[in-house]
Amino acid sequence: MNIIDKYILKKYLATFAVMLSLFVPIGIIIDVSEKINKMIENKIPLAEILIYYYHFTIYFMNLLFPIFLFLSVIWFTSKLANDSEIIAILSSGISFTRFLRPFIIGASIISVIVLLMGFFIVPKASEGFNNFRYTYLRGDGKQAMLGDNTDVFRQISDKEFIYVNSFNTETKTAYNFSYEKFKGDQLEYKISASRIQWNPKTKNYTMYDYIKRTVGELGDKIEKADQKDAKFSFDLADLTPVVYIAETLTLGELNKFIEKEKKRGSSNINVYMVVLYKKYSIPASAFILTIIAVAVSAMKRRGGMGLSLAIGIGLAFAFVFFDKIFGTLAEKSTFPPLLAVWFPNIVFGILAIFLLRNAKR
Repeated sequence: MNIIDKYILKKYLATFAVMLSLFVPIGIIIDVSEKINKMIENKIPLAEILIYYYHFTIYFMNLLFPIFLFLSVIWFTSKLANDSEIIAILSSGISFTRFLRPFIIGASIISVIVLLMGFFIVPKASEGFNNFRYTYLRGDGKQAMLGDNTDVFRQISDKEFIYVNSFNTETKTAYNFSYEKFKGDQLEYKISASRIQWNPKTKNYTMYDYIKRTVGELGDKIEKADQKDAKFSFDLADLTPVVYIAETLTLGELNKFIEKEKKRGSSNINVYMVVLYKKYSIPASAFILTIIAVAVSAMKRRGGMGLSLAIGIGLAFAFVFFDKIFGTLAEKSTFPPLLAVWFPNIVFGILAIFLLRNAKR
């Protein structure tokens, strides 16, 4: 890297950091103004609020990362163009492709940071952010957090199936419970209970009005008890999964979770796949958005930086719009999650190639 490369790279990273330091506090102020009444009404401890805004900062930065990056590159590249620095650089014999090198290096640094954050840091921030909202700020928070938790039917392995009619999160009790185990295509035995309760201390379940029917060749064997303790291979999340569970898992946990849900034939598998693919697509967008931003703002315009920023803001919000629309489409329909998540990158990648060719001219 020569002096010009280091100069541009320093501008790239510094402007991105300044953009974050400007917009994150604004986001926090807006969020506080919206939620202050409920925070006071619910008498939320100050420590809980501070932890929430720590998680909010990480969640907010990750959510709007493409906009922050795009605007920061547009801003400092337009300033370079207006100060005729780009003209001087290109006039010295440096090609436009070579001029892009420090921008690509900067995008690589940012994308690696965002990638690692998405794997390990953002999931925990997402969990804290969502738990706070559902616990303190929503009237039906705990019920909404669990989604539709009535009539839960799950395949927990190739041979095991469970069903509960409803689940109480406070008492950790499920009602109208049944457990079926198969041997090949034949039912081996079925357990049913009017209710089943989780015991945190002993790490087992207590079943009430317990009935076990074991299927036999000459006749079924029936076992009954008013109360019976037992251990099962499923956990509480299987009885009542949290709606945002995928967002709270690190990469390794998410991969294992998706494999388990695939075996169970989960109806929410597309939602989980969208979360997984976005961990890779969002960092990759750093390169595409950087190239578009440079191509749009490298030319000195009569309208100055204002015109370049207006174009940049429009393109940035268009990218976020595409990202949200196709992400929701994949979650709510049979649209392939991989294509839905990468579609904005594909479209804006084509746009980046087109704009780069024109910029070179």
